[in-house]
Amino acid sequence: MSAPTPPSLSNRQKVFNLALAALAGQVGCLTLLIVALAVGGGLWLDQRFGSKPVFTLGLVVISIPVSLAVMFFVARTTISRIRSGSSKTEENSTQEAGIGKNG
Repeated sequence: MSAPTPPSLSNRQKVFNLALAALAGQVGCLTLLIVALAVGGGLWLDQRFGSKPVFTLGLVVISIPVSLAVMFFVARTTISRIRSGSSKTEENSTQEAGIGKNG
């Protein structure tokens, strides 16, 4: 017996799923980058000024709202691009549907 095949996704749904995966990847990488820069900068400042955990903890705490703000900004711009891209796709498909027809 063979397993039932899942229904195939439309091309539009595949593009949407890939865009959401890209959004999640961007947000994850940016958050990791911001926190890593905060830790690295804090360790460097602590070593430079001789204050063990002060700058590191301070910059890590500050990096939390910064990474949230960046996350919201990236998500909003990506979602607006997805929405504008889907409306352009719908316009193109209706225009292409009329190509080659008389009248």
